[in-house]
Amino acid sequence: MEGFLRAGSLKVASISGIPIRVHFSWLIIFGIISWSLSTFYFPDAAPRLPMATYWVTGIIASFILFLSVMLHELAHSFVAIRYNLSIVNITLFIFGGVAQMRGEPNQPSAEVKIALAGPLTSFFLAFVFLAAYQLLENQILKAFFQYLSRVNFILGVFNLIPGFPMDGGRIIRAYLWNRTGDFFHATRKASNYGQKVAFFFILVGLVLVFAGFANGLWLMILGWFLYSAAQSSYQQASLQETLSGVKVKDIMVRDIIFMSPEITVEEAVYEYFLRYGFGGFPVMSNGNVYGFVTLKEVKDVPREKWSELKVEDIYRPHEQRLEISMEDPAIKALELMINEDAGRLIVRDDKKIVGLITRNGIAQYVQIMGKS
Repeated sequence: MEGFLRAGSLKVASISGIPIRVHFSWLIIFGIISWSLSTFYFPDAAPRLPMATYWVTGIIASFILFLSVMLHELAHSFVAIRYNLSIVNITLFIFGGVAQMRGEPNQPSAEVKIALAGPLTSFFLAFVFLAAYQLLENQILKAFFQYLSRVNFILGVFNLIPGFPMDGGRIIRAYLWNRTGDFFHATRKASNYGQKVAFFFILVGLVLVFAGFANGLWLMILGWFLYSAAQSSYQQASLQETLSGVKVKDIMVRDIIFMSPEITVEEAVYEYFLRYGFGGFPVMSNGNVYGFVTLKEVKDVPREKWSELKVEDIYRPHEQRLEISMEDPAIKALELMINEDAGRLIVRDDKKIVGLITRNGIAQYVQIMGKS
């Protein structure tokens, strides 16, 4: 899910240091909601007004709805920050919003407070909009605030559905975690519940589609999305459990096979890539790391130039942020590689280079040591 959201999203703002991103799918639902409100809801609630009034009101209502979703996610984020959890970003997309935290709460009570912050914010907004609806007399404004009140109330209730990784599912995880004392077991169980809830949505949506209700298709799509998210959470929990207590030094490659910057690309292909079968090699000389050459850099060079160009002409320069200590947790190395889209990291012991850790190496460890 994280890859899906990041691939098609654009940063539009930053609030209290938290990047706010908008996924392209948000534009689809924004257009659908604006059209629906302007064409059906507002003309029915406040007849005989100019069509332009309906469209302006519909667009503003859609925009405030997504501001409400953003506030829902910001509430999660601010409470998480109080528990020393950093927020990578908030992404608005077709089904609402996601606040991506780096790490997990360190106790069940923190999990509950973080999870409840979002729905409580939605319920508060629903109350505020309901009060505005009660106080106003103008038909179009009453319809405007009534819609926002209803949709925020639905947003709050919907997020409390006990399907992980939704807020209700996180509360279930906190309960199981508190009862068993096992975070990973609780996450797996909550993720299983989430998958069952998702299957229920898909089944109900399928029944509605066959009964002639087009809205069933949306329920099926939502169910599929929730299933994917729950399955991803299950896999993440299994990965974290396998790597729990494992340090970089336990997985890293100590015997570094490196290239000299002076060899040709042709030599790199035949003497390194074909000989060892690795996907990339550090470029080093006199104990200094200059960069990395991977199959991607090699493929970007026309074959007729392999004998002309040297490794120093094509390597990707090394950056210090792509280094890690041998005493760091292996899961930290994996998160760094994912965030930086890197396949390998330099491992140092103090200032000395002592090895490499790679995604493939971690994957192989998990495959061997992971629970079936």
